Amino acid sequence: MKKQFFKFLAKVNKAVLPSYTKQRLDLSKATKLQMAIFGWKLYVTKNALD
Repeated sequence: MKKQFFKFLAKVNKAVLPSYTKQRLDLSKATKLQMAIFGWKLYVTKNALD
């Protein structure tokens, strides 16, 4: 149940949130909002794969 939820959430994130890796964002120059989005996407992806 939990894994299915995170897989769904990962699809929503992919559709809605920007992809900073495709934009080649330098994480040392990222704003706090960009870092929060990056961290959220990382958290969701990690849980969707477990």
